Amino acid sequence: MPMQFKIDVLAALKEKGYNTNRLRTDKLLSEGAIQSLRNHKPISWSSLEKICSMLDCQPGDILVYDNLEG
Repeated sequence: MPMQFKIDVLAALKEKGYNTNRLRTDKLLSEGAIQSLRNHKPISWSSLEKICSMLDCQPGDILVYDNLEG
């Protein structure tokens, strides 16, 4: 998969005070998005936007394009 996470997003969110319980309780991210982050799977654009807002960063701070296959 060419798009990969550069950082551990859940750890970065936790450092900002957003543990998984708070993410769920405050409905900041869906359970599916949290599971995708745990399993290094793709997330939706809306989840990416929310994460960038919570971390005060750009998508390029979180994701990297690495196309070693082609």
